[in-house]
Amino acid sequence: MKAIRTHEVGGPETLTLDEVDAPTPGKGEVLVAVKACAINYPDTLMIRDLYQFKPERPYAPGGEIAGTIEAVGEGVEGYAVGDMVMAGIGNGGLAEKVVVPAGRMFPVPDGVAPEKAASLLMTYGTTIHGLKDRGHIKEGDTVLILGAAGGVGLSAVELAKAFGARVVAAVSSEEKGEVARKAGADAVVIYPKEEMDKAASKELAAKFKEACGPDGANIVYDIVGGQYSEPALRAIAWEGRFLVVGFPAGIAKMPLNLTLLKSCDICGVFWGAFTAREPVRFREQVEELFALLKAGKIDPLVSETFPLERAGDAIARLENREAVGKLVVTM
Repeated sequence: MKAIRTHEVGGPETLTLDEVDAPTPGKGEVLVAVKACAINYPDTLMIRDLYQFKPERPYAPGGEIAGTIEAVGEGVEGYAVGDMVMAGIGNGGLAEKVVVPAGRMFPVPDGVAPEKAASLLMTYGTTIHGLKDRGHIKEGDTVLILGAAGGVGLSAVELAKAFGARVVAAVSSEEKGEVARKAGADAVVIYPKEEMDKAASKELAAKFKEACGPDGANIVYDIVGGQYSEPALRAIAWEGRFLVVGFPAGIAKMPLNLTLLKSCDICGVFWGAFTAREPVRFREQVEELFALLKAGKIDPLVSETFPLERAGDAIARLENREAVGKLVVTM
C-alpha cells in the first residue's frame, strides 16, 4: 500500500510517498481502508518535532480519518467488514490502510460523506470540550473567536451559536470574514497579518471591545496566539474565560495583571489528553455532535481536497495559514 511518511525532522517538503506493507489488526483492532484524512494543525507541528507527542520515525502523519473496515481483529464486537467508520488516531492516517483500536472508532452516521466525517472529531471535538468543559458556555454569552475561518474556528462559530451565544469572529481578511458570517457569526473583526507595534495592538483591542460590546467577551477562544492574544484578553468580560487552543502565530506572553483587573481565567484546552483521560465523556460529546449534525446545526466546511501524493501541499497550506475550513486528503 502507499503512505505519505516522515523520515526526518522538517516541513512538508521532507515528506515522501512510500510503498509499505499493509498492517494486520491485532486483538481489539480493525483494519480500515482510509477514504479521507483531514489535515490539522498538529500535523504541521509533529513532522517538525514541535508537538507534545513524537512518534518514532518513519511514520505517516494524519490523526483524523474516515474509511471502511477491511478486517476485524480478535475480540472486536459491534463492527463488521464494510462498515464506514471515523476515528481519531493521533497519526498514521495519510496511508491507504491503517490499524485502529476499536475503542477509538465511531460509526459514520448515514448520509455523511467520508470527507465530512473525517473533519468532525478533532475540530468539533476540541471545541465542544473547550466551550463546555473549560469555557462553561451558557446561553447569552458573547464569544470572541480568533482564527474564526479555519476548521477549528468555524466549529467554534457553529457550536457557540448552537449553544445560544453571540459570536464575534476575528479573521485576517474580508474573504474569511464572509465565510465566518455564513457560518453564523454576528460580528466580524479583521486583524492585520503584519507585525503590530504597540499602537496597532491597542487599536485592535479597541476593535475587539467595540465588537464585543460594553460588557466584553465572556469567552475568548484563541486558536491563533502570538500578537493577537493580548488585545483579545483586553476585551474580556469580568470573570471571563480565555481559552488557549493553539499557537500558529506563536506563543503569547500575557500580562498577568490583566487577569487580576478582569478577575478572569486563562484555561488550556488539550483535547487529545482529555479523550484519553475521560473516554466516557469524550464519547458522550461525540454523540452530542452527531445529534447537532443531524439537526443541521453544525456542518464541517471542506474547502479543498487533495490526492494522497499531494498531502504535503495540504499540510503546507495549513501551515501557511492559507486554509479556509478543512483541508482533506482523499484516497
